[in-house]
Amino acid sequence: MLRVGTAVGGSVADYTEFDRKNYYYPDLPKGYQVSQFEYPLISGGELAGIELTRIHLEEDTGTNIHKDGHSTVNYNRAGIPLMELVTEPVIHSAEAAREFARELQLLLRTLGASEANLEKGEMRIEANISVAPEGSDKLGTKVEVKNLNSFQVVFDAIKYEIARQSKALDDGDELVQETRGWDEKGSKTVSQRIKESSDDYRYFPDPDLPKLMISEVAEFDSDRIEESLPELPDAIRVRLEKQGVGADDIDTLLQRADLRTLFDATIDHTGDDDEYVRLAANYITSDVIGLERDNGSLQDISPENFAQLIKMIADDKLSSRGGKDTLAVMFTDGESPEIIAKDNDLLQKSSAEDLQPVVEEIIAENESVVNDYRNGDESVLQFFIGQGMKKTGGSANPQVLKELLEKALSA
Repeated sequence: MLRVGTAVGGSVADYTEFDRKNYYYPDLPKGYQVSQFEYPLISGGELAGIELTRIHLEEDTGTNIHKDGHSTVNYNRAGIPLMELVTEPVIHSAEAAREFARELQLLLRTLGASEANLEKGEMRIEANISVAPEGSDKLGTKVEVKNLNSFQVVFDAIKYEIARQSKALDDGDELVQETRGWDEKGSKTVSQRIKESSDDYRYFPDPDLPKLMISEVAEFDSDRIEESLPELPDAIRVRLEKQGVGADDIDTLLQRADLRTLFDATIDHTGDDDEYVRLAANYITSDVIGLERDNGSLQDISPENFAQLIKMIADDKLSSRGGKDTLAVMFTDGESPEIIAKDNDLLQKSSAEDLQPVVEEIIAENESVVNDYRNGDESVLQFFIGQGMKKTGGSANPQVLKELLEKALSA
């Protein structure tokens, strides 16, 4: 948690303590929750341009389950420590809230603080939503929508609440401070309970837990924590952009540290020539991911072999099709791409001597299409090129093949 606070530029507390937050609800049968009120571990900070209020530790509650007119409580996670991050009221749209949540997930994963999978409950989002008349400098009545378990649900719930609250104000109705939940089937929020204010919780220091002086714990030294931080998402974005990686590929590499490691190691071997960078990023974020999902582990691909593959494609020793086929074999036997390409006749054929017999065969087999071309239908040239690629198993150099076909068809 201190690493998260440091990564967002927050102030780490010197002194902190735990408090009892007093309320009774079925998911918290002991009548209070251990939390932090006056002395949170982290104060301030910023993430994705959004100012943060605080980051503190508290204990988790049970899970209320409402189904078929009955309610039950699952206490499996009750008492487990969790980190809560609170933003300032500076998010003004459902879109901005969704993007902030994505950035938070990315930061947690980059730091190794959590896998932060929403569907597994490893990260939960609670949106506090209020609307006010246009031009007002006062915040409206706050409504909290709890336990939103996907980024889409975050977006939908906030949009719904903005519309619901706006209509209520337009109709002259009074909004109440409450906690609501998301009804996925009905695509709407539903009231769960009236929301207390901080005074109602009657916070007081927990008498059973010791006070902490963070500066007295060597492991919590600020310089040590700073040095332990990995390259953070914003810095990764800037670096990859400078290297010439496309926006979509950057998003994928940000989400997967192992893919990013392969990319970085590959470029260490190839150099940062624009073509190498483009090919490495494209193949990793498309073909490597697909092969990993279907056939094996990313560990089956060594950066040295992958770099050699990228160079062979860039140098026209392998066609795009040949590169994909070679990579697929690399996933199963770990051999070098040069050996795989030779053994499987995948090396690109670029000489007229190799391709002229193929051209003659294509023309002989497609007399009617040849006549179409000679009668002015130049669009059929792509048909001939496709036939040539098919006959050579994708190993023909398409540019050389095109030039030979045009020469033969014009004779």
